[in-house]
Amino acid sequence: MREEDDDDFLPGESPVAVTFQAGDEKNENVLRPQLLADFQGQAQLKENLSVFIQAARDRGEPLDHTFLIGPPGLGKTTLASIIANEMHSELRMTSAPALEKPKDLAGILTNVTENSVFFIDEIHRLRPALEEMLYIAMEDYEIDWVIGTGPNARTMRIPLPKFTLIGATTKAGAVSTPLSERFGITGHLEYYKPEELKQIIQRSAGILDCPIDDDAAELLARCSRGTPRIANRLLKRLRDFAAVMKDGRIDTDTVRYGLQRLGIDGQGLEKQDRAILRTIIDFYGGGPVGAETLSISVGEAVETLEDFYEPYLIQQGYLMRTPRGRTVTRKAYELLGLEYTGVENADQGLLF
Repeated sequence: MREEDDDDFLPGESPVAVTFQAGDEKNENVLRPQLLADFQGQAQLKENLSVFIQAARDRGEPLDHTFLIGPPGLGKTTLASIIANEMHSELRMTSAPALEKPKDLAGILTNVTENSVFFIDEIHRLRPALEEMLYIAMEDYEIDWVIGTGPNARTMRIPLPKFTLIGATTKAGAVSTPLSERFGITGHLEYYKPEELKQIIQRSAGILDCPIDDDAAELLARCSRGTPRIANRLLKRLRDFAAVMKDGRIDTDTVRYGLQRLGIDGQGLEKQDRAILRTIIDFYGGGPVGAETLSISVGEAVETLEDFYEPYLIQQGYLMRTPRGRTVTRKAYELLGLEYTGVENADQGLLF
């Protein structure tokens, strides 16, 4: 691995601030569970992690490198924090876009401590040169560094403490095979069921000291797109409505009123979700239409369209990805109160 000429790298330097300390948990982080026992949902993944963590602790070894895959907002960062807490380890966090040069990653790796946890979010965006450095670090707990240039150049191998790398991604297919194969544990996070979200909402309401009726929590759970992050965000806004317009308690009327004010319907669809479906119907005859064309039409980035809006619309049966582009279903016409004018074509096929 070669270093750029601009700055000299010295082992032990850390050019980016990545240390995570439990004492910094305020505001948003106060709702994050700290132990697996408090983490709701993802039952199979949670049970497996519990076994792997206990086995690693009994052997006095770091947990094997862990790869977390799933849509945004499902708890990948929270699980990384929980793993560090359960392993009684220090946690260092960063994101792949923040690592621009090999010296950035080298600075972090040479500062990790024995049995610590190093979390990289959006690991699919890691630069190839940094991936190559990670290969050796993950397998041999060493990094190679070239000092000097030309005839005076020499390679220095820097030993590293044994650590656990946790990589998180929303796009597993964008992670190179050599990197993904170096993770010993792979966990897939799925969208949450309404009953699981209800438990999360009730727990969060208790932490926020915001009383909520049982049926109100159930209604809010059904409108949270299967995502804890959205459920907690909506809970905070409903808490505001309840505090200003009622006695501070969230009931079903508060949920209905608040969601209406926020432009969210009973299926959890936002104004932009409906705009996407109507655009495909009104301008493209129900589809198919390409992602880039659609993103321009609705004024959203392609990444936002693909990562946030499309997964839920597909999961709820309003949208399909076909070989020719995005196509709405009969259910989307019914949602918008429009007469279905499309043709059910079994030859379109779905893209997986």
